[in-house]
Amino acid sequence: MSFQAYLDNVEGKTGLTPRQFMALAHERGLDGPSVKAGQIVEWLKEDYGLGRGHAMALVHVIKNGAQISDKHVGTSGSHRDESDTLWLDGVANRP
Repeated sequence: MSFQAYLDNVEGKTGLTPRQFMALAHERGLDGPSVKAGQIVEWLKEDYGLGRGHAMALVHVIKNGAQISDKHVGTSGSHRDESDTLWLDGVANRP
């Protein structure tokens, strides 16, 4: 599953876009450099029922923004992504 697909699935499960999760994390003080991934994962599990894989995709976005490694961009593997920049504003708004 691509990184973008993880984020799209989270939106399908929760109704919230990655950008909305970024805002919620900020409101809770869970977006600073000292925040541990486990704190974010626990919040996402408790409040939204997300599993570790989906939560970790959001952890990356919350802590690092939309940029990802280009390691899988343009490959044919199951983890391939179209771009090294993730779309954070929802499936319906994707250009």
